[in-house]
Amino acid sequence: MNASASTAQQRHADSPGRSRENSLASGHIRNRTVHANGLDFPILEAGHGPLVLCLHGFPDHAQSWIPFLDRLEREGYWAVAPALRGYWVGGAAPDGSYRALATGQDVLALVESLGAEQAVLVGHDLGARAAYAAASLDAGRVRRLVGLAVPYGKGLASAFVADGDQQRRSWYMFFFQTRLAEIAVQLNDFAFLDRLWREWSPGYVLPAPARSSLNEAFAQPGVLTQALAYYRQLFAPPSDAAAQALEALATGPITVPSLYLHGADDGCISAQLSEGMEAAFTNGLERVVMPEVGHFLHLEQPDAVFDHILRFIRT
Repeated sequence: MNASASTAQQRHADSPGRSRENSLASGHIRNRTVHANGLDFPILEAGHGPLVLCLHGFPDHAQSWIPFLDRLEREGYWAVAPALRGYWVGGAAPDGSYRALATGQDVLALVESLGAEQAVLVGHDLGARAAYAAASLDAGRVRRLVGLAVPYGKGLASAFVADGDQQRRSWYMFFFQTRLAEIAVQLNDFAFLDRLWREWSPGYVLPAPARSSLNEAFAQPGVLTQALAYYRQLFAPPSDAAAQALEALATGPITVPSLYLHGADDGCISAQLSEGMEAAFTNGLERVVMPEVGHFLHLEQPDAVFDHILRFIRT
């Protein structure tokens, strides 16, 4: 273990938040809150060693990373899965922003608050956007970067405007701009979210306990509206020149060694939109399109996805 990792592990062991840990059903998984960037982030964590942050997407939450936290612990890592801003009661954005810039700043603040010099970032969907932004803003804090299911670069934004196939896949984003969205998503025990899971991962069925846990998360006061705000702010430009400059920095070239995984059967975002994204990664990008896998590839093929990630972060 290098010196910075050893220091991070010691700070982790001494962290005052550990006194508020509670054991989860997984056995070695602990939960607590960590103050960072003006928010008290609920986190799940396991193990000790070099820090790996696992960042969830939509419609999902940190609990989907629990199998990965267990495996990362067994491989000698300190694995942490935080909730994204807005995904818990009292977690509304202090500055009102749910843009990639804000979530990237959250990630960097979490690394610092956890007492680590650097972290490996593993992000799925909106979590991938947060990881990309963090790496763009401060590459020195990011040892390795892994993105899942949402590509980086201008190709995706262009597809929303000019690609009819992607526009059909992204219908939900446009629907979320309306005032009907909150009502529609909650109807019939969140049947709307079931539809997204079916369309995005056609070969996968979310287990009933996981579905109940997810629905409970979105049923908490304020959480659904806050989650939808990510999409309601997606197409709006930053409000002022300073914010525009920061956003440009958060979407610039990535200098961190990176891995990108996408499911060939992804019904949310076409795998073709990840073609050519290597140009935005100046220190190398390994891109893997996995056959017979949809959008939630870390749940559909956890062993194969974990093996790709573990090999990459150990290289």
